Amino acid sequence: MHTITLYTRNRCPLCDKAKAAIIELQDQWKFQLEEIDIETSDELTERYGLMIPVVHLDGEEVGFGFVDKIDISNRLQEKNQIK
Repeated sequence: MHTITLYTRNRCPLCDKAKAAIIELQDQWKFQLEEIDIETSDELTERYGLMIPVVHLDGEEVGFGFVDKIDISNRLQEKNQIK
């Protein structure tokens, strides 16, 4: 099963929209959603502070800022074809 990791922080409207879009994809694709608050780590805040939300699919960055649901769906399709 694939894992989508969403790097986020509190009071982030773009993060909320990204999470809603990713959750909608669970109707079509099987994956685990892992949400990580970057404010729990200085390293994550330094790495992603200006980019959030950041989306990783199986450890690979697939989007940041404005997250495109169609793009993530396409990436999931690609990953499923590789299997």
